[in-house]
Amino acid sequence: MTALTPAISVRGIEKSFRDLAVLRGVDLDVAPGSIVALLGSNGAGKTTLVRILATLLRADAGAASVAGHDVRGDAQRVRESLSLTGQFAAVDEVLTGRENLALVARLRHLPDPNGIADRLLARFSLTDAGGRRAATYSGGMRRRLDIAMSLVGDPRVVVLDEPTTGLDPQARIEVWDAVRELAGAGTTVLLTTQHLEEAEQLADRIAILHRGVIVQDGTLDELRALLPQATVETVERQPSLEEVFLAVVGADGASPDEASAPKEVDR
Repeated sequence: MTALTPAISVRGIEKSFRDLAVLRGVDLDVAPGSIVALLGSNGAGKTTLVRILATLLRADAGAASVAGHDVRGDAQRVRESLSLTGQFAAVDEVLTGRENLALVARLRHLPDPNGIADRLLARFSLTDAGGRRAATYSGGMRRRLDIAMSLVGDPRVVVLDEPTTGLDPQARIEVWDAVRELAGAGTTVLLTTQHLEEAEQLADRIAILHRGVIVQDGTLDELRALLPQATVETVERQPSLEEVFLAVVGADGASPDEASAPKEVDR
């Protein structure tokens, strides 16, 4: 894959389940080392497209490639190049964080699985928790471990399908930081989400999938430019409680009456 070759290329992908057309001709390119958010509501077809890219589902029509490998004709090379993290963390709760990572490394027949585990624990700030069972991890820690497991073997492309589903705000921020680090290290990330803030925070480009087709694809600024220019309106603003408090007690803790009263001077 050259610098000009998309890390993910999708052309005219179609997929139906009986009489239900889920994908109706999807076109999408993801540049190497970028984060692209595939934004859409439930039922828009995001997970179906992800499953096709991961060779878990065969498209009815169209073509797609990952890292230059055709998903239909070269599925094994696609699986070597792509790692998929689903909507729910796939960690083994009985194992420790280190054991989860080492197990994946052994399944991939990689040398030094324990060393790989330790490096990924450090990368995702999980070293101190590495010896604890995953069942004791918070939601954010479990998700970070899940993403770390997806990086065993250094895949060139990582697909995160609704990575913050069910997480509280703090855990969501932890996952966002992990995703930014992935892209910062050169990994290509395709992120599916229905959270507008998530796409706004993370994505270099945003593709909006609606009723089985990409209806818009661009940077955040390009998408904003589709709307009329904002108008300036005057809005009456009520003072905050903090402002009321400071006006009553004074910035230094003295009330306005006390501040203005003459002070006695010792003679």
